[in-house]
Amino acid sequence: MTISIGDTLPSATLKEKTSEGVADVDLSAFLQGRKIVLFAVPGAFTPTCSMNHLPGFLENRDSFHAKGVDEIVVIAVNDHHVMQAWAKASGGEGKIRFFADGSAVLTKALGLENDMSAGGMGIRSKRYSMLIEDGKVTQLNVEDSPGKAEVSGAATLLGQL
Repeated sequence: MTISIGDTLPSATLKEKTSEGVADVDLSAFLQGRKIVLFAVPGAFTPTCSMNHLPGFLENRDSFHAKGVDEIVVIAVNDHHVMQAWAKASGGEGKIRFFADGSAVLTKALGLENDMSAGGMGIRSKRYSMLIEDGKVTQLNVEDSPGKAEVSGAATLLGQL
């Protein structure tokens, strides 16, 4: 079953590489009492993710914060080393959070996995964006095609706030 507006995000532990090392992120605790923009991409460093999806959230960061968003998080089915490298290479380090769902545990629990094995990428996440308030999904935008970042883009979600 795919997560829907009004649902509470499932419990999951994600990974984040910080200057202090690798940290476990208890998603439920992270979301508690906060307004979070979360978007997911099929893969760090992939063309649409790096050239279209991520830049929109970086460019609109201040606008999201002005509308009461506490933090912006990107999730991918990649390991925490790759996510940290992408944060640095994209200029997003210190601006948004880069969480790794390396085994797709959260992605599968959300019902938003995409089998991209035919293209050599294995199980990945569908491209989506959501607004989460105190752990509950209040907006959800899932892209029909992994090669597009329109429905799930920053401008769409910003317009929904």
